[in-house]
Parts: sequence; structure tokens; C-alpha cells
Amino acid sequence: MTDNEVSQGTTRVRFARISPRAYEHPADRGAMATLRAVPGVSDVLKGVAGLFSERGERLMALASAIRVGERQYPKIEQLRQESAQILDLDVVPKVYVQRSPVANAMAVGIDEPFIVLNTALVEALDTESLRFVIGHEMGHILSGHAVLSTLLQRLLHIQGAVSFIPAGALGLRAVIAALREWYRKAELTSDRAGLLVSQDPAAALRAHIYLAGGTDLTQIDIPSFLEQASEYEGTEDLRDSIHKFRNVESMTHPLAVVRAAQLQRWAASEDYRSILAGDYQRREEDTPTSNFSDDLRSAAKSYKEGFANSTDPLVKILNDVGSGLSDAAGKVFRGFGGNGNAGSSSSEQPTGQK
Repeated sequence: MTDNEVSQGTTRVRFARISPRAYEHPADRGAMATLRAVPGVSDVLKGVAGLFSERGERLMALASAIRVGERQYPKIEQLRQESAQILDLDVVPKVYVQRSPVANAMAVGIDEPFIVLNTALVEALDTESLRFVIGHEMGHILSGHAVLSTLLQRLLHIQGAVSFIPAGALGLRAVIAALREWYRKAELTSDRAGLLVSQDPAAALRAHIYLAGGTDLTQIDIPSFLEQASEYEGTEDLRDSIHKFRNVESMTHPLAVVRAAQLQRWAASEDYRSILAGDYQRREEDTPTSNFSDDLRSAAKSYKEGFANSTDPLVKILNDVGSGLSDAAGKVFRGFGGNGNAGSSSSEQPTGQK
């Protein structure tokens, strides 16, 4: 941490029994529904969960990293306790600091998830930005993301072992691609959890700027930084759109600049202000995700809205083609005696399925 003391004077709101549904990014829920729709995913994940012992992962952290506590990294220990209190976690996850030049943090484990902070991140960030990061990781745990992210890491470890079996390698690649797509969206939800813990949009932005390459904030102009995201999202060249898809295909995290802009937009939203005011969904109000069709509808809505609002030229083309096909289908349907309402319904469905 680059400053000396953990902030003492700030009174932060504590969110008693907050449900992750209160702040869940719609794309996260949509990607989860899409993940569940991939054939064989459930069987593969169950198999991988049984191949590895979580105890081994905990022992590795215990033997190779520093466990945070009152006598080891006491300032981080204070952030750990405060973050868990703000999100009202039933169990305070253990935190380890491991030596690594890669600026990263992760939530690991299935039965007893714990958090690992890399030294590159701890050394570079100020205290309040690190609070945001720890809150982000605790958000993963509260949402249950740590389970699937752990299985993703295990799958990546065994990917090479099945590469000599063409069908097996192809199937595993499909599962990993689906998991990565989900995880990129899950990061957006956990960013919101981190912001709820820090309650400091500027601190969250500093963390994202660092991840994007900002080592000296005096050299960074915030409006120019956020303008990069607008420029990226507003591209009008079809070739750029194809590159976007290719660039993120193998990534587990969203692009830092775009991610920063998304969180800042949410920080300025009425949804964020309502949660701070105490108007949010509690865990006891959660209903088990009703059923798969409900999740699929949520996915469809999320992606439909994303397509409708996007200025990306490739997305526009796909959207226009889908609308054109659905209009044509409606005309054919009406030609065979269908009524106008049925035709209208037919024209809406393909768009929602994108």
C-alpha cells in the first residue's frame, strides 16, 4: 500500500443481509444462463470438481504465501474485516499475499473460499483502492463466483492433458470458452460489490487506471482516460468489431478501460444511490433462480438490450439481419393465415434470442 494509514474517519454504510442480486450486472446473469445452455457443461464441471482436492489449494497458499492477520499485514487485516462487515458476510474469508510481479487478485475455493492478493497489486495501490479490490473479491465469494472460477482454473490446468484426444479437446475448449465469457461478466458484478465496500468511486477508478497502465496518476487525465472507452465502444469500422471479439475470446477479465467506464456509469446511477440509502434486496428475499427458462429470459433481455444500444457496426449488422429475417418471417406467417398479433410476436422473438 502506498499510503500509511487505513482511513479511520469515514463512516461507511453497512448493507445488512444484502443479496448479490441487488447489484448484479444484467450481463452476469445472462452469461450464467448461456453457460448453463452449453451441452455437457454440468457434467464436465462435476467431473473436474471431483478430480482435485480443495485442501491441496489451501495447503499451497499456507505454505507459499503470507496469511493476513493481526500480526501479519495488520492494515490489510483491517480492510479484510471491514469489507466483510459491510457486505455482511457470514464468514470472513482468509486473505493471503503471494509474491508475484503480476497485478492480480483472486478468490479461490469451493467449500471454504479464500482470497489471494499478489504483491504487485499490494505495493502499487493506495489503501482505499486496495479496499475496493478486497471488496471486489469478497463480492465474488458472496455471489458464488469463486466456485466456477476455481473450476475454470482447474480446467485450464488439465487442458493440455486431453489435447491428444481431438473430440475431448474440442469439447473442453467449448466449456472453457463459455466459462470465460461468464467470468468476464461476473467481474462487472464484483466491481459493483467492490464499490459498495469502498463507497469511493475515485478509489475504484484509481485501481482500474493502474490495471490499464497508469503508474503515476499525475500523468493521467481522467476525462481523456474515460474518453478512450467511449471511442472504443463507438467504433464504426466493421474490421474493428471483429478484432474486438478476437481480442477478448481468451480473456477472463474485461478490458480495463471499458470496465472502468462501466463502473463509473453505475456509480452515477439511481440504482447505486438507492442501495446506499438502504433500498436493496436482502438474502432472505431471494427466491431460488426459479428455473432455467427464467434465467434464459434474463439472458435474452440482457443481450437484446446490449445489441439495441450498441453502436458497434458488427452488432448493428447482426441486429439488422435478425430484424429483417423476423419481419420476413412475420409476412410469410401472415400470408398463410396468421393474424397480425402472431406476426408481431414472431418478429420480436429472434431479436430477443441474440
